[in-house]
Amino acid sequence: MMQPQASSWQLPPAMADSAASVDSAYNFIFWFSVVFTVVITGLILFFVQKYKRRKGVKSEPTGHFNKLEIFWTVTPSIFIIFLFHVGFSSWIHNATAAEGATEIRVHGKKWAWEFEYPGGSRTSDLHLEVNKPYKMIISSQDVLHSFFIPEFRLKRDAVPGQYSFIAFTPTVVGPAHVFCAEYCGTSHSGMLANVIVETPEQHKEFVATLGKKPKLCGTPAVECTVEKWGESLFVEKGCPTCHGMGGSGTIGGGKSPGPKLAGIFGQPQPISGGAPVMADENYIRESILKPNAKIVAGYNNVQMPTFAGSFTDDQLDAVISYVKSLK
Repeated sequence: MMQPQASSWQLPPAMADSAASVDSAYNFIFWFSVVFTVVITGLILFFVQKYKRRKGVKSEPTGHFNKLEIFWTVTPSIFIIFLFHVGFSSWIHNATAAEGATEIRVHGKKWAWEFEYPGGSRTSDLHLEVNKPYKMIISSQDVLHSFFIPEFRLKRDAVPGQYSFIAFTPTVVGPAHVFCAEYCGTSHSGMLANVIVETPEQHKEFVATLGKKPKLCGTPAVECTVEKWGESLFVEKGCPTCHGMGGSGTIGGGKSPGPKLAGIFGQPQPISGGAPVMADENYIRESILKPNAKIVAGYNNVQMPTFAGSFTDDQLDAVISYVKSLK
């Protein structure tokens, strides 16, 4: 797979048509600032030496130099207007989808991203076809998030109760990354996703397998049993961010934000404000689709997002099988 090249020593690889204008503006501002920093610093040192205090020399007020004052007021204003034009033109370009662009819904929630393709299938990694235009329709299920792909030079807020939009065409085959650029709570730093820009052939193969059990899964890849598929989906959907790896209930040696899942199957679970409930298949399914229906005691302040619509029935069965297997 071809790897994208970095556009400069300061910026990550440029992988979309949206990157060129941003990089040009950034490089112009950077080198403009470097030149003026050197010039201004040099002038300061020169004037310090030239006009330093000397015995027998009495300083006089400099007075006003109107032409100079007008120059340093008008010139930066023109520069700022120019930068506004460059930035606004880039913003308009990235907010206007090309004709025939494929629409993908981006769902942000604590603390994971989900990508919904035409037809309704969802994944936790974003798969795109190279040189094909896309329109991202971005929303949040809970709090304010910010959808950020550094390699595309694109960022848009995911706001509860409304939609945001960005449009782009990926131009280089290879991996990129999604971050949340707005602090959104305890596991904000773990709200990550991968972007995979594929050739038309690779993307066609991906579309054909959406929602279906793959032949191989896991890391390293092994034969994809139902439990292994469930484990893969568990990790893909960001569940370890709240429940710990393997549902251990610990992260980095401390208590995880969400309750422990390992060993709960077939055991009574203490429920906040109610009688204990046996952790059977129905309980696990309800906890995934309606997480606030029965809250484990001690976790009242945890807001787990619903995964209704995130799984097909086969995927949901696989996740339940995986949770049952945890010891």
